[in-house]
Amino acid sequence: METTFEPSLDVKEFRRALSLFPTGVAILTTVSEQGVPVGLTCNSFSSVSLDPPLVSWGLRKESRAASSFRNGKGFAINILSGAQQGLSGRFASSSIADKFEGVAWEAGLNGMPVLSHCAATFECTTFAVHDAGDHWLFLGQVRRFEHEISHHPLVFCKGAYMLLSKALLESSQQSPERVAEVVEARRLIHGALLELACRNATEEDFQALDAKLLEMERFAEAGAPQPRVEAGVEFFRLIGAATHNEIVATLANSLADVMRQNLTDAAASPPRSALVPLRREILKHLQLRDRAAAEEALGRYLALLVEPNVQPVQIPTPPLAA
Repeated sequence: METTFEPSLDVKEFRRALSLFPTGVAILTTVSEQGVPVGLTCNSFSSVSLDPPLVSWGLRKESRAASSFRNGKGFAINILSGAQQGLSGRFASSSIADKFEGVAWEAGLNGMPVLSHCAATFECTTFAVHDAGDHWLFLGQVRRFEHEISHHPLVFCKGAYMLLSKALLESSQQSPERVAEVVEARRLIHGALLELACRNATEEDFQALDAKLLEMERFAEAGAPQPRVEAGVEFFRLIGAATHNEIVATLANSLADVMRQNLTDAAASPPRSALVPLRREILKHLQLRDRAAAEEALGRYLALLVEPNVQPVQIPTPPLAA
């Protein structure tokens, strides 16, 4: 069955729009036809019915684990707590051969791995499997479950763990010294983004950045502060996208939430005309693939955003590993 999309639908933007819905993070487990434990990270879990007790989740058809889940007798849904972010990354990685090595678990219903210390676990038999475009949609009938109400669940939204975004935001709203640390974090993270963007950005990326700068300038001329703020945040998110490295871009998205809040708080102030040529300079050096010059312009840009009585922490920028 061939999956098609409406011609006007931008798949990347569609995925980004879906990311605005916060979800929990779960690890789905089963056993393969050979009796080997199988697990993967998932955030598409949802409840379906109370009577009978049904839940659902989706799996990409191209996943190497698809046959194990489709042919198995069932699966376990392990809802991660806030302290289990490391497990989320481990079971999402394609480079780890044995994802269960060193992970505490016990055999549950039909031998399915049930992870320890989760916020909740649901052991299910397979109720139905449906063809759903480029995914398989699994329905499971819950046969046994456990939960620990004192555990805070791990939450994922806008391509980032919300615990990280929350911590950064709280830090940015504290003392002037903490504000300076957040500015320095922006310099370090965006410096890494600039290096990767210099290597990997395409002409389409540069065109998108240029269009966003023109949009910012139009909003400034029209006296529209909030759209100008959003366009400013989007400019740096587009630099993250130009790295073509999903993990690095995720960190940039978390920092973008902090930027958005800080800039929103200052939206009533007049636009700083001195920032306009610096943004243009950053883009020019990106197009020339000149990381050092782009990072130097970024440093001057960020210095203008710091309150006059706050001096950024001076930390040498390490080279990004190849």
